[in-house]
Amino acid sequence: MITGRLFGVGVGPGDPELLTLKAVRILHESPVIAYVSADGRPSVARRIAAQHLLPGHSEINLALPMLPLPELAQAAYDEGASRIGSELEQGHDVAVLCEGDPLVYGSFAYLFDRLGERYPTEVVPGVVSFTAAAAAARKPLVGRAQTMVVLPATLPRDALLAQIGRTDAAAILKLGRNLAKVREVIYELGLSEQAIYVEHASGVGERVLRLVDLTADEAPYFSLLLLPAGRPS
Repeated sequence: MITGRLFGVGVGPGDPELLTLKAVRILHESPVIAYVSADGRPSVARRIAAQHLLPGHSEINLALPMLPLPELAQAAYDEGASRIGSELEQGHDVAVLCEGDPLVYGSFAYLFDRLGERYPTEVVPGVVSFTAAAAAARKPLVGRAQTMVVLPATLPRDALLAQIGRTDAAAILKLGRNLAKVREVIYELGLSEQAIYVEHASGVGERVLRLVDLTADEAPYFSLLLLPAGRPS
């Protein structure tokens, strides 16, 4: 039996113009569009892609509970995969919208685990938040043989200290309620002067400033810190 195709489509960090030509083509060609929304709030991915969607699309809204209970999230992904699978079984292509890149801290990875081996699947890469943030800050991150790590701010304090301490540059994502902890780590490492805070990179409400000029102890979920490396010799 011929089934529909599953696409994980990266829509970038916020600016609708950062969708790739391929991503826009896939959205135009797919009769079913799926996306994740958290705690009943409107889907960020859908908002980014909205101007590229066509009338007549069927939409699947996957509601995720944003609670520290893995079993609830797993059940939500199981239910979402079942709904998407039903469309694929009917021969309908499904494009799953993902902020940033589908496979970099992306919700699509959980759907891919459930559906990727059963149906023809393609991933369309997207611009990630930390490269958009570097562009907004106009700061090169790394060059030549310099190294860089990408870290979730949810890591324990000691893990952040160790990871940042052994690299030339870093991007620390998902600041939110972890901002105070991350700031403490940055100051302890003596890196406060080079740290750059960016929220809503490339999107509405974009904000860029030095960490030393930031007074808040909490930040939006879609915020990050950049620690650019020094210029390579």
